[in-house]
Amino acid sequence: MPADLIVYALVAAGLVVWLRSVLGTRHGEEPERNPFLGSEQQDHSAEAPVESEYPAGPEEQIIALAQKSRRNYGVDNKTAENGLIDIAKADKTFDIDFFMEGSQDAFAMIVESFAQPDLDTLKNLLNPGVYSAFEAAVLERQKRKETEVTDIHAIRKAMVTAARLEGKMAYITVHFTAEETTVTRDENGEIITGNPDKIVEMQDIWTFGRDIKSKDPSWLLYETRGDFDGDNERIPDTH
Repeated sequence: MPADLIVYALVAAGLVVWLRSVLGTRHGEEPERNPFLGSEQQDHSAEAPVESEYPAGPEEQIIALAQKSRRNYGVDNKTAENGLIDIAKADKTFDIDFFMEGSQDAFAMIVESFAQPDLDTLKNLLNPGVYSAFEAAVLERQKRKETEVTDIHAIRKAMVTAARLEGKMAYITVHFTAEETTVTRDENGEIITGNPDKIVEMQDIWTFGRDIKSKDPSWLLYETRGDFDGDNERIPDTH
């Protein structure tokens, strides 16, 4: 192959990789996993390490994140910042960047699994009370013989609005702003709500929780909230 064609091929490959990283396109082929599992329970052999622009210490990392949002996520207020620091002091394994990246993965997986529906995935990501509400909504939809398809195109913002310790339980509330398409069809395939060709901005406020004394590193969804302007009304409100 001529040298100039080799150069062009390398440039083209580099552009594809760059576009995928910038656009964050999800094709539904990613391996499903609990994004809050500890690194010792996941295979990161194919993942490149995240280069941190913040100090290595967990408390300093949280303070720096609160002062300047990283990528599309950050900390909304001083009370939330102090709550995160309390969690980091009590749980030496806590990493705010890992949590924020994982929470966005979990958000997309839960929303899309609720639409499919994929109850097995939901059961692994939701605490029992929230799972019961999601399962009831799925069964009611099936009773009406309706189907739903939801695709998350991008999570534009994820902001920690609250964080607290209650005994051995840590809770972190995240306000998500996402671009998605959702379509609900009746038993004949006719569209009831939504538009497959229209991307809309939806918002969700979710609270994740974890027993920091447990050897299980998983964070689960403990609460969904839908009582504010612009909220995603298709997601059950467990607030």
